[in-house]
Amino acid sequence: MATSFQPRSNVTQHDGFCVWENIWIPLKDGRQLSARIWMPDLTQDEEGGVIPVPAIFEYLPYRKRDGTAQRDESTYPVFAKAGYAGVRVDISGTGESDGVFDDEYSPRELSDGIEAINWIAKQPWCTGKLGMMGISWGGFNALQIAALRPEPLKAVISIGSTVDRYNADIHYKSGCHLNSNLSWSGVMQCFANRPPDPDLVGDKWRDMWLERLEGANLILDEWLSHQRYDDFWKHGSIEQDYEALEIPSLVISGWADAYKNAPPEAAENMPGLAKAINGPWVHKYPHFAYPHPRSDFHQEALRWWGRWICDEQNNAENLPAYRAYISENVRPSLWREHEEGRWVAEEVWPSNSIAVQKLYLNADHSLTETNDSNCRGRVSICSPEDTGIACGEVFALKPDTETPGDQRIDDGGSLVFETDILSDAIEILGQPTLSLNVAIDAPLGNLAVRLIDVHPDGVSHRVCFGVLNLAHRDGNETPKEMIPGQAEDIKVILDHIGYRFLPGHKIRISISTAYWPLIMPSPYHVTASISLDKNAALSLPVRATGNQMVSDDETHMPEPEDANPLPVYREITPSKTERRVEKDFAGNRTHYITDDDTGTTEIPGHALRVRHTSLTKWSINPDTPLGAEATSQWCCYMSRDGWLIKLETDVSMILNADSFDISGKMIAYEGDKAIFARDYQKSIPRDHM
Repeated sequence: MATSFQPRSNVTQHDGFCVWENIWIPLKDGRQLSARIWMPDLTQDEEGGVIPVPAIFEYLPYRKRDGTAQRDESTYPVFAKAGYAGVRVDISGTGESDGVFDDEYSPRELSDGIEAINWIAKQPWCTGKLGMMGISWGGFNALQIAALRPEPLKAVISIGSTVDRYNADIHYKSGCHLNSNLSWSGVMQCFANRPPDPDLVGDKWRDMWLERLEGANLILDEWLSHQRYDDFWKHGSIEQDYEALEIPSLVISGWADAYKNAPPEAAENMPGLAKAINGPWVHKYPHFAYPHPRSDFHQEALRWWGRWICDEQNNAENLPAYRAYISENVRPSLWREHEEGRWVAEEVWPSNSIAVQKLYLNADHSLTETNDSNCRGRVSICSPEDTGIACGEVFALKPDTETPGDQRIDDGGSLVFETDILSDAIEILGQPTLSLNVAIDAPLGNLAVRLIDVHPDGVSHRVCFGVLNLAHRDGNETPKEMIPGQAEDIKVILDHIGYRFLPGHKIRISISTAYWPLIMPSPYHVTASISLDKNAALSLPVRATGNQMVSDDETHMPEPEDANPLPVYREITPSKTERRVEKDFAGNRTHYITDDDTGTTEIPGHALRVRHTSLTKWSINPDTPLGAEATSQWCCYMSRDGWLIKLETDVSMILNADSFDISGKMIAYEGDKAIFARDYQKSIPRDHM
């Protein structure tokens, strides 16, 4: 039932700052972006004018009113009390901002962001100097906008982001098709197309919602139409022109995050003053991330802003190029509260203290420092298509079953090579690589490589991994098929990692031709033949301290004073998380299922109630990749007394020999009445994928 709403008062007062709940930023084409602003208590000069402050800008589609409100309130009050205006802006077509959402990091998104920066800089309450920050989407576009050089933008903090949109996001990885390409399109299909809050925009909320629904596209269609590294992905990939990113940039991520490669790549390649941090964390801000130890992000950020926006002489420019957590003795668990290890600092990156140590793959499945000519030969592997069920998520948001499980589950479908029990520690920081001479019996196929820490009791932790679509062995722009039966030298590059293998443990390398459901299979059930010659070797980036006492090189990273920085929201219904694998022996199918319900929470101050449910299911025949299926179903609820909406979305895909057949549907409800429905159907040719 429709209800008339009028916006409430726009300002809430707090100790030392106030919050402007909704401020409109005008754009030159007539659209308006919606901003929530945390403003310090403004003082006046002798003539009664406002003394302006610098601003920190964050810009993303996840809804300031409800989606990111909790984490925003853990940080922006701290910034406001320190004298910075925090400006949190919804991208066009999301939250309360006008328009229709188009795509991630689109030219319009970036140009709107520059307009917003220039508008903020001209306000009487702003000094004209800004910093920009964010995690994930907001971290991506912070770097991308900085590379466009808007004059007021003086510094960036980018968390959980990338310099390469093709190889290091949720779409593809070394030419392999990631499952998150579909699952995240399901997220965005639902999240981006919710209505604005009537409490802020009044009666026009319904018209704005219908405009979004009418203009919505099946975003997977666009992403899947670009299966190689073309101009679509080069747009916004700052590795295309590192020279453009001139301002100081602090780039942060965690080892349990998909975006772990960005910090060291930034420290190595950005021409401006770039600093990098990698902690043990999942895809969260460092001051409330798991596993512990956390880091004091607020003080880190205030030092960065103070140096580059306010010209404080606080020595931020002399921070080490790269600070990294060296994890050790990690065991897969249902909840990883803390990770053993220590923080180290590299003054320059790449570091002169790191040297390559090779471990050779032998026909007896050993992994040794010397290459024994008596242990050469060829081995073959044809992994079941459901090898990979212990993979976890592409990027983990929680330190639970979203992180990799015990790798013995997948090693049964893999080629396994292992060292003897280590007598000395081996400590690595950087990217391991595996060199192989490989032939396959089909024109297309994938390889997955996992580096594993084997504990004395046999428990096996995935330290890092790499994958390769063999059609992309010479690059991602112009893939070419393999010639069946013809061997070629290839290199699989694993993700960056900081890890210490302890005495008494073993190092294992596992190789498979499938890694489902994390990567989608090729059209062929592939057998790979690998030559164990003198060049079959794992190269490890070993730190010089590996066999020494480690306390001398430890660096101090303060933890946050507040152990629970997130505000508590009222829980109306409880949350639920399920992750399971089902084996249909009669039908010869394996199903990988995630079933989540956030529960219903009520946001303080304006009593908006929100809830999200999702069901994602991957299905495959272990003997053939053809006919593999995936579906991502989402439902988003928003309500307040007298007002209720629901948005249901479904994105599905079937893998055929020559095509990805995708479909989708969307149904929007006001109360119990469906007010909009749409179905999508599309068949997209496979391109060396």
